[in-house]
Amino acid sequence: MPRMTVNGRPVEYLMEPDTPLLWALRDASNLTGTKYGCGVGDCGACIVHVDGEALRSCLITIAEAEGRFVTTIEGLSRDRSHPVQQALVAEQAIQCGFCTPGIAMAASALLERNSAPSEAEIIAAIPNLCRCGVYPRLVRAIERAGRVARREETISAAPAPGISADDAARRVPAMTPPASADAN
Repeated sequence: MPRMTVNGRPVEYLMEPDTPLLWALRDASNLTGTKYGCGVGDCGACIVHVDGEALRSCLITIAEAEGRFVTTIEGLSRDRSHPVQQALVAEQAIQCGFCTPGIAMAASALLERNSAPSEAEIIAAIPNLCRCGVYPRLVRAIERAGRVARREETISAAPAPGISADDAARRVPAMTPPASADAN
């Protein structure tokens, strides 16, 4: 069974070796930040890092990922402090959010290679399709993230998640388990 490191943790998938990495991440590892968009590599919603390279996880099998290091949006930054995440929020480059994880992963891989990319390099490195059409804001956000990565600028946006599951259940009644019949 294929073994790899996902978000810094060793995993072994008890799945068919030809299973797309996307489904192993979503179904077996419950890492649902990686989105299924088209399944044929056109949209970029499923982009993850494999050994630091931005790859479409719908096009790579778990057998092909064996022995490699995989990073998903959940592993990019637990507290939303990554410069790309901060800049996407600060530049209001997020609309519906469906494509955002793939965009963040593609942008972070670009900035790892080049913290000062040109607009043309950004456009070439971000193959993602966005139904909301935030492309001009994406370019500004990635340029800004580069400045943050180079320590030329700081951003005070995107606060860290601050709600526990228990608090969420209290605040969102639909998440609260139904009262048992014995309680009446």
